[in-house]
Amino acid sequence: MAMIGGGKDAFIGAVHRIALNMDGQVELVASALSANPEIAVESGNMLFLDKDRIYTDYKVMLEKEAAMPADKRIDFVSIVTPNFVHFDPAMMALEKGFNVVIEKPITFTLDEARQLKAKVEETGLSLLLCHTYTGYPMVKQAKQLVKSGALGKIRKIYVEYPQGWLSTFLEGSGNVQASWRTDPKKSGKAGCMGDIGTHAFNLAEYVTGLEVTHLCADINIVVENRLLDDDGAAFLKFNNGATGVLMASQIAAGEENNVKIRVYGEKGGLEWKQEDANTLIVKWLDKPAEIYRTGGGYNSSFAAHNTRVPAGHPEGYLEAFGNLYRNFVLTVRAKANGEEPKQEWLDFPGVNEGVRGMAFVDNVIESGKSEVKWKEFTL
Repeated sequence: MAMIGGGKDAFIGAVHRIALNMDGQVELVASALSANPEIAVESGNMLFLDKDRIYTDYKVMLEKEAAMPADKRIDFVSIVTPNFVHFDPAMMALEKGFNVVIEKPITFTLDEARQLKAKVEETGLSLLLCHTYTGYPMVKQAKQLVKSGALGKIRKIYVEYPQGWLSTFLEGSGNVQASWRTDPKKSGKAGCMGDIGTHAFNLAEYVTGLEVTHLCADINIVVENRLLDDDGAAFLKFNNGATGVLMASQIAAGEENNVKIRVYGEKGGLEWKQEDANTLIVKWLDKPAEIYRTGGGYNSSFAAHNTRVPAGHPEGYLEAFGNLYRNFVLTVRAKANGEEPKQEWLDFPGVNEGVRGMAFVDNVIESGKSEVKWKEFTL
C-alpha cells in the first residue's frame, strides 16, 4: 500500500500504520506523507521506505506507481489528510485502478462524495471509510442482535459523542489539530458535527440497520471567536418509525472520547460505550439484564471474527482500527483472486456510508441554521 498524508507529526497517520501492521497482511511500500517536501522525505526515511518510493507529491506517486509492473505496484492507497485533501487523491487513485482507504468525513462536500460513489461503482474497486467504532467486536455483536430481531422492532436510539478538548480557543495557540478542524477552508461547513457528529450518526445507522429520514438540529458555537460549530444535538426520525437523539460536543470539559449508544426495541434494549468497549449490556423487558463480553463463545461470528485475544484481555481502539484494515484487505484480496468475500469480511464502512455522512453534515447544518428546524434528510 501507499499512504498520502500522515507524516511524522500527524496523529492519525501513526494510528493507521499500527492498525495496518497488526495482522502482517499489509506492507507500506510507498508514501507522500506531507505537503512539505522535507517532512515527506524525513518521514519516509523514518519508516525505512525505499528512497525511490518516497514521494513529495501524491500525484507523482500515483502516476509512477500505476506505471509499475503488476507484481510491484501498490494494491491500495490510504488517505489520511485533512478533509479538503480527500477527494482529489481518492478520485485519482480510483482512476489509476487502486483501491482506497480514506479518513472520515469522506470528502469536503456532498457533491464530491457523490462523485466518488459513482467512480467506485464504475470501477468495481473497494473503498474503506474509517469509522473506527464499527470495528469493535461488541459493536458488531450489538448490530447482529438487532438484526436477529432479538430486541423486537426498534423504537428509540440515543447516541452521543462528548469531547472536551476544544473547551478553550485552542486554535489560537497554534495547535495544528485544532487549527484545521476549526477552519472552514480545510474542514468544510461543519466543525464538531463533521469531525465527531458523523461518527455518532454512522454508529446509530450501523448498529440498528436503519436510516435517518428526518432531523431537527440545534448547532452552537460556544467558544468565542471560533469559526465552526463546537457543540450540537439533533432529534432524529428513522425509516421504521423509530425516533432518536444525537449529541456531539467538543466543549464538554473533562470528557475524552466516550462514544456511547443505546438502542431500545419492543422486547429490550442494549448499551455500549467506548470507555468499557469490551462490554455490551442487554436489558430485557421481562427477565434480568445480560452482559456480553468480547471473546465470549456465545457471540456471533461477526464479533468472533473481529476478536483477537481470549476473553478477559482488553481490546481497544487500535484493535478496532486493525479490524477495519483486515476486513478491507481480505475483501480486496478475495476480489483480486476472483473469489467471493465472506460476509464477515465485507462488514466495513464504505462509500455509501461516506455519502450519507456528508448528507448528515449538510442536513444538520441546514436545520441548525433554519427557524423551521425539522427537515427531510436529503441525499
